[in-house]
Amino acid sequence: MSLSQSPELLRRLLRAKDRMDAASHEEWPVERLAEVSAVSAAHFARSFKAAFGLPPHRYLLTRRIERAVALLRDTDLPITEIAFQTGWKSLGTFGRIFNDITGESPGSLRARHQTAPHAREQVPECLVRAAHRPDLQIAVSEKRRQQTMETMEPQSKEVT
Repeated sequence: MSLSQSPELLRRLLRAKDRMDAASHEEWPVERLAEVSAVSAAHFARSFKAAFGLPPHRYLLTRRIERAVALLRDTDLPITEIAFQTGWKSLGTFGRIFNDITGESPGSLRARHQTAPHAREQVPECLVRAAHRPDLQIAVSEKRRQQTMETMEPQSKEVT
């Protein structure tokens, strides 16, 4: 969190962040979050990123993907149901963004967790969540563009 912001503004930003955490499956446009924080939309977006290091939309994506990973790992719910419970309107969008962020499809993550024996009960849940937190320091579209550029680079160079 940024210490240059007033304590009152930070409290307001935390209120909006808490609302997103409690209901990450809901739509949270910047205007709605700004209302919760009682500031303008532009001020909210700038201040949220300064305070938490991520724009509000990326923060919300992180929460949704974390919840989806937990449901895939801990339940037998169909992937479609998990996508809709975590706030996605389209199974295709859910699968694409999930793959972009985690590096694997929802089905392969579930299969990997079901076949891998582990002693999760002995590890505090906060540590498990922190270890599996998606890395969203850049926009998903930018991450996808970088991966595309890497695959387009020549695989081998001619030796002369």
